[in-house]
Amino acid sequence: MTNHRVKFRRERAFAFTLAEIMIVVGVIALLAIIALPGFMRARKRAQASQVKEDLRLIDAALEQYAIDTGKRSGAPVATEDWIAYLKKGTRLYATGEDVLGNEFGPQTVDETPMVPYETYIELGDVVDDEFWEPFDL
Repeated sequence: MTNHRVKFRRERAFAFTLAEIMIVVGVIALLAIIALPGFMRARKRAQASQVKEDLRLIDAALEQYAIDTGKRSGAPVATEDWIAYLKKGTRLYATGEDVLGNEFGPQTVDETPMVPYETYIELGDVVDDEFWEPFDL
């Protein structure tokens, strides 16, 4: 009887070590920390642009309301009245609020709608006064 030695060859499995995984996680976290402020700033700028567009829509709705009802310059317009001249199914039509949840409130015929004060303060770090023209405070 012959003795045959069986050689087991142990092949190294390719896997990542814990240290390598931790380095990758650290690099990803660092990139997220660097990018997050830029994303937040872009989000706030988009919100500011939406508020400004809402103010344009309100201004047009006020003009149409004044024409249809014969209201003169300086006449107050309740929120429900100018909302009726907006496109149905929109956020502004449903709530009368900006994207931050602040009410635009009652308006006046032939006066430019203004940015809600809370919105002006909250978005003040990403847009300047010039951005809001002609709808500034």
